[in-house]
Amino acid sequence: MCLETYKATRSASLASQLTTSVKESANMQQEQNEQGKMAYWKKIIVMFCLGWTVIWIYRTILNPVLPEIQADLGVTSDTSMGMIFSVFFFAYTAMQIPSGLLADKFGRKTIIIPGFILFTIGALLVGFSTSLMFILIASFITGLGQGTYYGPAYSITSETIPQEKRGISTAIINSGSALGMAIGLIGSSFLVKDMGIDWRVLLFITAALSFSMMIVFARNIKQQKALIANAAGKDDDNPQEKASFKTLLTNPRMIACYVLYFATCYGYYMIVTWLPSYLQTERGFTGSAIGFAAALVAFSAVPGSLFFSRLSDKFNKKKITFIITLELLAAGMLFLTVSVQTTTLLIVCLVLYGFLGKLAVEPILISYVADIAPKKGIGTTFGVFNFFGMMSSVLAPLVTGLISDATGSKVLGFYLATIIIIIGATFMLITNLRNKPQGPNTVSS
Repeated sequence: MCLETYKATRSASLASQLTTSVKESANMQQEQNEQGKMAYWKKIIVMFCLGWTVIWIYRTILNPVLPEIQADLGVTSDTSMGMIFSVFFFAYTAMQIPSGLLADKFGRKTIIIPGFILFTIGALLVGFSTSLMFILIASFITGLGQGTYYGPAYSITSETIPQEKRGISTAIINSGSALGMAIGLIGSSFLVKDMGIDWRVLLFITAALSFSMMIVFARNIKQQKALIANAAGKDDDNPQEKASFKTLLTNPRMIACYVLYFATCYGYYMIVTWLPSYLQTERGFTGSAIGFAAALVAFSAVPGSLFFSRLSDKFNKKKITFIITLELLAAGMLFLTVSVQTTTLLIVCLVLYGFLGKLAVEPILISYVADIAPKKGIGTTFGVFNFFGMMSSVLAPLVTGLISDATGSKVLGFYLATIIIIIGATFMLITNLRNKPQGPNTVSS
């Protein structure tokens, strides 16, 4: 009897040791998988940051040399030059919802890579343009290519980056926009205005950078199936949380995000498009000083974005407070930029606008959208979100050009942008006060 008891006890002990060993092995494997995942999401941050850098080099490389392009192509009005940017952003905006839907259906990688190929072709065609119509068509093609990036990129980040690091990670990714803006503005004004290089060369350089990024994405972005497998549990737990146009267009808090993002982007793309021209024609800046002064917005945006995103991650339930405060302060700086009389104060206002403006508030807003949006079909969600924001990028260059032709100054364009931002922030605040989320884990103001 004692022998049987001993055997039973020994057997149970061996079984326990085996179970423990299996658990330890599973834990070790899980840790290794987590380490691999950590390495991947960090790689994603670097890749998408560089992607935005190349995109924004293209978007700003023409701005300081608009007078040279006008003279080369025989264009006489600011409205016509504004159309170059409006056509580009029209194509970019038109691609937002389709690219999100296609990314959710066929995979993010499948959409991003052809987009960058189209981006490369479009940039080359802009470089070869010999007329305004040619450059408009080429800009449209480039806009279509770049339009495939936003939704797929941020849907990948939302699925791979840990939620507690989402704000600061998004800020790092978005800093690529500031870096690209600085390179585009300074490089363009220096190479063309100071060195006398033909403006077309800038487009060929940008096309080479775009093609290089396409190769980087092709080699490093994982297929979507792996991402779906990692997130499948979450989707199965909440099958009702699926993105649909009805859901995305009837949720009051989502609508408020669209309105605010439209307002934010309006001011920013007005600055990006027309600030170099304003500094040259109305404030007396010359040569590479135009690019350096305009790039101050980008330089100050990086620390602002990182600082406020870090605070937002730390005080996660106060995202609305951060968003509204930053929007109103940025509107004030935009107003003062054209109101102050001295160059020193103008520079200070530009720096503060960059520190407090779009690139500072955007990571917090994107993180907030990820918190409140349906968890399934996130590519569609971000496509719709960016569609509304980028509608302003179509209007801002054209409207400001019309104002400039009608009044001989772009000052009223700055004032209009200020008013639009204030309206957007007010709408966001009122909507969130009326539709406060319920539950212990919700984001509040």
